Amino acid sequence: MKLSKLTVFFVLFSIFVLNLGVAQAVSPSPKQVEQFKRLPKAQQEALAKKYGIDLSSLGLNTEDQQSDKKDAGITIKQRQLQRNLDEEPLTEEDKFKPKKEELKPFGYELFAEANDNFLPSDTATVPSTYNVGAGDKFNISYFGKESLDMTIEVDSEGSLPLPLLSPVRVMGMTFAEVKSLVEKRVSQKIIGVEAHIAIVELKPVRVVLVGEVKYPGSYSLPALSSITHAIFASGGITEIGSLRHIQLKRSSKVNTKLDLYDLLLSGDNSQDKLLESGDVIFVPPVGKQVSISGAVLRPAIYELTESEDMGSLLVMSGGEKPGAQTSKTVIERFSGNSLKTVVKADLAKRKIPLQAGDKVYIPNSSNEFDNAITLIGAVTYPGRYAWHENSKISDVITSIRADLLPIADYSYGLLLREKGTTGMLEVHQFSPFQALQKADGFDLKLEPRDSILIFSRFEEQELEEKQLVKLAVTKDELKLNDKIALWQDYEQTQFYEFINLAAELDKQLQEGQQANDSAGKNIDDILRGQKSELDEDEYAVFSRRKLLEPLLLRLQQQASASNGLKIYNISGEVRYPGVYPLPVNSTIENAVAAAGGLKESAFTEIAEITRFVTGKGARVEHINLALSEELGKGNSSTRIQSKDSINILPKPNWQQSYKVNLVGEFKFPGTYSIKRGETLQDVIRRAGGITDYAFARGAIFTREAIRQNEQKQINELSARLRRDIASSSFQSSITSSKLSYADMDRLLGDLSKIDALGRLVINLDEVIEGQQKIELRDNDTLYIPTQQHTVSVVGEVNVATAHLYEETQTLESYLKISGGLKQRADDERIYIIKADGSVRVPKRGSWFAVANNTEIEPGDTIVVPLDSEYMDELTLWSTATQIVYQIGVAAAAISSF
Repeated sequence: MKLSKLTVFFVLFSIFVLNLGVAQAVSPSPKQVEQFKRLPKAQQEALAKKYGIDLSSLGLNTEDQQSDKKDAGITIKQRQLQRNLDEEPLTEEDKFKPKKEELKPFGYELFAEANDNFLPSDTATVPSTYNVGAGDKFNISYFGKESLDMTIEVDSEGSLPLPLLSPVRVMGMTFAEVKSLVEKRVSQKIIGVEAHIAIVELKPVRVVLVGEVKYPGSYSLPALSSITHAIFASGGITEIGSLRHIQLKRSSKVNTKLDLYDLLLSGDNSQDKLLESGDVIFVPPVGKQVSISGAVLRPAIYELTESEDMGSLLVMSGGEKPGAQTSKTVIERFSGNSLKTVVKADLAKRKIPLQAGDKVYIPNSSNEFDNAITLIGAVTYPGRYAWHENSKISDVITSIRADLLPIADYSYGLLLREKGTTGMLEVHQFSPFQALQKADGFDLKLEPRDSILIFSRFEEQELEEKQLVKLAVTKDELKLNDKIALWQDYEQTQFYEFINLAAELDKQLQEGQQANDSAGKNIDDILRGQKSELDEDEYAVFSRRKLLEPLLLRLQQQASASNGLKIYNISGEVRYPGVYPLPVNSTIENAVAAAGGLKESAFTEIAEITRFVTGKGARVEHINLALSEELGKGNSSTRIQSKDSINILPKPNWQQSYKVNLVGEFKFPGTYSIKRGETLQDVIRRAGGITDYAFARGAIFTREAIRQNEQKQINELSARLRRDIASSSFQSSITSSKLSYADMDRLLGDLSKIDALGRLVINLDEVIEGQQKIELRDNDTLYIPTQQHTVSVVGEVNVATAHLYEETQTLESYLKISGGLKQRADDERIYIIKADGSVRVPKRGSWFAVANNTEIEPGDTIVVPLDSEYMDELTLWSTATQIVYQIGVAAAAISSF
């Protein structure tokens, strides 16, 4: 009868479900819903799952079903929140302050980012040995005469309710035992029916963690959690906690001892037991700790057991690195008298006992190569090459095209060699081209640890890059050229390392010494006389400037009373004048080759050497040489000595191509080449003279030397004005002055923006007639404007503007039609800038008279200056305004072309 009622209900409920699924508008009757609610929770879930019904849509609360699952993780999330609150935010200093690398205890970083992801999965396979308890949920299915599929749960008394049968007690049984019991009970009690049972949800376990964990306490964890899961949940082990003696206590007895090193070093988790409710995990303080550093794969601080020795420590650290000097291992150890002692240890004997606090250091082999040749500079394949007996430069550089870059200098290269145990640097010079020809004296024999330095034939980076692009034909070649920039830094680093500068400079920087600064000053003194028009970053990477500077510094550092400074200077008519290292094979011919060769202007008959001779006293000698003869002698050329200064003289009367510019109203304006001694009159004649529209009185002649001098005066004036404003006495006058700070600031701003013109006042008519003789210089410029018919009024007038010239207008009338003078105008210092650039000052008391109308001519500019009394009669202000006005008038005339 009971079975038939259940069957009838299933039929009714199926109809109810069909109504829900097919016609959403049809709602189940309250009676049907009430009947469904009376079913056990397990049967409700089974029917809902079978027919795809959401229990919440029927007003059934499903939160209770997941409460245990939520409880299992809530404590962990709270602990994570607490950890985030405990962590202090990083300051800007902490973010960017360099930190020294220190050894850290091994294994603790495993728990650095512990979170819920380390907990066991809800879908994990349940082992057959799992102990069933209250809260575990099973899915049970009947097959055969009766068909049934539903979820059942172990109640608080440890009983499992079976459909159509009485409950069975399963508390304390394993999952395998429960499965066998249920299947056997169903087959015996219900004829023709077989059962299948599986765990669908496990009860959480509650454990306690104590000892050296970050957040000790009681935790509710998911089922199938192990010891490590619990440690992750507690935030991990503190650095004073042991990783090797973790205890799992069950029923007040030690059930398991976990050594995390087994897991971390070999992946053995056999002792990572599953937890049960009521378990206690205890983490004791850390035991004996020993650090190991140097040439090992995993330097760190390790915890050792009493039976472990040096061999065990080496296994933990991953073993020695290739090149480790195991026979030179040392152990720092605390002695009984509160001091440290150093014990030598040979790792060939692995069973070396260790004590708490020992620091083991295994030195690494030197980074130096004992049989390598280093190739640096403008080469295709930089790096180290194998050395062999009787090897020469031609064995390393075998082809001009294959081994050298297109920018390489084929006439100048250096071979750097360290001599003896002191490492004194010795320099040899050679020609890469001649070395490939196996010429005597150039294809030098190599020794171990030699370094070959190849320079670029371009000093300027822009020229070097243009040459590379010009030589590139295909896209692949262009890409290859782009890659050059990537390894140029590597090249320079290798060179610095070779000459032992990188480590030395880093050491000085770290220790805060001033030796590097003084060395830099000394090298600047050495380089004095090298006039450079380029900024440091504009030099090519493989230029002489870039590569020789650290080499010269190395030579300076090794100089002493018994070992003179091995440098020399060459100046004059060579391509790259400057300071060069003195090679062993130093000759005049080599010095000229090092400087890039002679210029076209070089005088080959005579050259001069200035030599500083030391002995009992010190004197300076001047030696004259026949340069053309010296360049043909080869190795028999005159030898150069330490600190020699070579001067290559220019040819007598040699000049570069000098040019002048004629702009404006010339018959043939343009740029003209001139010879020395040529005058402005000569060039005007070559240009066909001036046109009929030329305004000769307004001609503007500029010269670069004058411009530079004017610019210097402007800068000095601006600086003086700024100092006056900053001074306290000047500030006191400002407060009572009628001139506002904005006016002063504007004037200073105008001065700082002014570019001097370098104008020389001339009378063009007299120049053309030969009465004024002006000898031309390179880059001189003559501007001749068109006819001018205006008079300009500027300065302290109400309307500064230009007016048409009229013969009847006087100075007074021009000022009136410009709105008159401002209150702060200086009416006693009004002056006129004539069209030719000269200045005229009207006579006092008479400039209002009509008789002075002859002073005003076309192209003139009337300037009304600022009354200097507004600045306590500082003549600087009137001087400044005068400069601004004069340059402004000339600039306006030039800009009209």
